[in-house]
Amino acid sequence: MTPKLSVSQFVAVTNQMLEYAYPSVQVEGEVSGFKVNQGKYVFFDLKDATASVGCFMMLWQMRTPLQDGMKVVVQARPKLTQWGKFSLTVDNFSLSGEGDIKKSLELLRQKLTKEGLFDISRKRPLPDEIVKIAVVSSKDAAGYADFIKILNERWGGLEIQLAHVQVQGEGAADQIIKAMGYFNAQPNLADVLVLIRGGGSKQDLAAFNDELLVRAVAASRLPVITGIGHETDETLADLVADKVASTPSNAAQLITHDKNTEMAFVNHATVRLTEVIAKAIDSKRTELRADIGELGQYMTQQLNVKLDYVKQQIRLAEQLNPENTLKRGYALLTGSVVSGGVVNITTYDKLITAEVKNVTKRK
Repeated sequence: MTPKLSVSQFVAVTNQMLEYAYPSVQVEGEVSGFKVNQGKYVFFDLKDATASVGCFMMLWQMRTPLQDGMKVVVQARPKLTQWGKFSLTVDNFSLSGEGDIKKSLELLRQKLTKEGLFDISRKRPLPDEIVKIAVVSSKDAAGYADFIKILNERWGGLEIQLAHVQVQGEGAADQIIKAMGYFNAQPNLADVLVLIRGGGSKQDLAAFNDELLVRAVAASRLPVITGIGHETDETLADLVADKVASTPSNAAQLITHDKNTEMAFVNHATVRLTEVIAKAIDSKRTELRADIGELGQYMTQQLNVKLDYVKQQIRLAEQLNPENTLKRGYALLTGSVVSGGVVNITTYDKLITAEVKNVTKRK
């Protein structure tokens, strides 16, 4: 007996059957009728030469721009809407056409450029001394091995914190974003954050062109250095990073000193400083000799002055010496100089005692 269902029941049963039989499907086709409603709902048709199916997704799920004519592969859930329209609810998508990948990348580049995310004024200088390094990479990647090798060759004593993530394929961008968020949330854990990825095709590097990842790099609290791919590779993550290295090895060079160069500099500086000190000592020795000479002359002059003074004092003392006066025929008279008094008379070679007979005043 054929079941009798209401419209709502039919829609519900159909969706149950679709969910059971096709919980998720991948469908490849060309985008047509692309539009965004209310700034958050995305609608477009996916078509090929003979058929077309409607698609729906949220705007925040779009990691790369879409345009009519682009060829994509959508990961979606088939669903019958309440209005009886069959559609695919898209969980994620990837571009499958080489030209479409380039076009989508250019559209995103233009969008982010207009927002100022690539402006030079936004880029921050790296710290003068980098000791703690947060690395987001795959521990198995050759690029990471090269990075560590160069670090160890150039410098020592560095603290490396690695977040092991997938660096290509589905889910890679989300893992990288999560790792960056972890490092940025830890105070004093790192001085810089380095994104490492070895070489590969443009599709291999697609995770580093993901819009949410690029915005995460721009919003990073820690200065970000990218070492992605080879010298000729350029990703949007490179354009927004604070410092761009041409390769993972070059990233290691940018954030470390070269111990051989530093030792050579120290040795040269030591030799130069020794020469400067030796010259300074010689100069001071010469100055000291000159000062000693000048001091000797000054002391000699002062001594001569003192000797002249002493000689003058000696001559004066000799002049005042009574013995010298007596030698010249004078006599020294002591005693009571009155009539009838007795006086002592001293000459150079005699002592005379005499009685005073008469005393008169000299006129």
